[in-house]
Amino acid sequence: MKLYLVPTPIGNLDDITLRAINVLKSVDVILAEDTRTSGVLLKHLAISKPLQSYHIFNEHQTVQRLIEQLKAGKSFALISDAGTPGISDPGFLLVRACVQHDIVVECLPGATAFVPALVNSGLPTDRFTFEGFLPHKKGRQTRLGELADEERTMVFYESPHRLLKTLGQFAELFGADRPASVSRELTKLFEENRRGPLSELITYFGEKTIKGELVICVQGKEPEKNKGRRNKYADETDEEDDE
Repeated sequence: MKLYLVPTPIGNLDDITLRAINVLKSVDVILAEDTRTSGVLLKHLAISKPLQSYHIFNEHQTVQRLIEQLKAGKSFALISDAGTPGISDPGFLLVRACVQHDIVVECLPGATAFVPALVNSGLPTDRFTFEGFLPHKKGRQTRLGELADEERTMVFYESPHRLLKTLGQFAELFGADRPASVSRELTKLFEENRRGPLSELITYFGEKTIKGELVICVQGKEPEKNKGRRNKYADETDEEDDE
């Protein structure tokens, strides 16, 4: 009995790994966020396995049944429409239940949209916080307020019709000159990575039709104590650790 978490391509189907293909071929059942979307991928890979629906609207109701089947000896692969299950997609509840019932969980490495967006943003990558999707209404202002003094690079997911609203709120909160980047259609034919101050990004995307899934990266607030000088304490600490 085992649950596999299998990342699937976020655009380019060639990004599937050989290990992912072998796992999908070996399991008893594939749990899919949307069986129609996953069916296209599996057909492309020439994989024929039973598909069961597992998404945000039924995961609470199906977890216990899946745990019972896993205990009975079945193996499952959980996939989302694109990317890694559990990252802004269903998966957490099932993984937690498996851990509680001593069922083996194995997560394969693979596609996740925020990683290439962050790495090619030109912003610091040594420390960052992944915020996923901001709340649409309730709790949105509270979440934004909590990020006002965030010093790490911030990574967000956003939909096309909310992009300008979100960039505007960022400019108001962080300052219009705060460096940021917007990545869309990653790994696809019309991939675009736009970098610059928030004010420039608002102007640029305000003049065009926006399509595709989006990742926004925003540079964190510069610590007051580090402005214009080196962090001597950090350097001394590093030297001590190397001894």
